[in-house]
Amino acid sequence: MDVDIKFCRSAFKHGICEADIRWAIDTVKYDGYLEDDANAENKRLLIGFDRSANPLEIYYNILDSNTVRVFHAMKCRDIHKHLLKNE
Repeated sequence: MDVDIKFCRSAFKHGICEADIRWAIDTVKYDGYLEDDANAENKRLLIGFDRSANPLEIYYNILDSNTVRVFHAMKCRDIHKHLLKNE
């Protein structure tokens, strides 16, 4: 994904560093809207890998055609790992 990335403070709440978030975005394996969230308008889930090849889940918003805002990043939970198998 070749975009400008803005980070909310909350993106680092779970101890994932900016470099790993950027790496996960560059190694995206899944990217889609959050369908089961009632407030999902413009919220996307991305799953990629950190620099140690661990899967991460990243939630972000699209701000414009070349800018996204990451507001959540953590180790990928089991509830999302099935999305890796679909790719």
